[in-house]
Amino acid sequence: MGERLSAAAYGSNPYGRGPGGVRGARKGTAGYGPTVLAAGAVLWVPGPPKKKGSGRKKPRIALVHRPKYDDWSLPKGKLDPGEGWRAAALREVLEETGFHCELGAELPTQHYLVQGRPKEVRYWSAVPTKGAFTPNREVDRLEWLPPRKARERLTHARDGVLVDALLRLLGYAV
Repeated sequence: MGERLSAAAYGSNPYGRGPGGVRGARKGTAGYGPTVLAAGAVLWVPGPPKKKGSGRKKPRIALVHRPKYDDWSLPKGKLDPGEGWRAAALREVLEETGFHCELGAELPTQHYLVQGRPKEVRYWSAVPTKGAFTPNREVDRLEWLPPRKARERLTHARDGVLVDALLRLLGYAV
């Protein structure tokens, strides 16, 4: 499992690029340079109506199961060479869930180690606009879960921070 990295351990600009850019990355390496760069989204839909008709329940969040790792996660993946963060998030959500989506607000960025290599993953809130899930080699299951169940199902506890950030963004108490 990955360890949390602090920005202080790498100085004020640990990735050798400006805000939102990927300048200085080595072309042709998985996820660019020494740091793996990835993007994804917390894909959500409004919750069902409450039984008493007074509003809606909390949103449902899409989690994907990756058979290669036997884990449950939020849709995400590495940036392709020359690809921007938002474009990568849109592509990865489509590849892993089958849904085109509209990105909303940016959520907290995660930094951790994977096999001793630093990884940075930027996330956005997102709502599906069209599409449907079809199991594939990379993702064999997708489930729409309420926030509490999503947090429990996520393999990595660090992903729960993103669920909480989405709830705060939508005006729900965490």
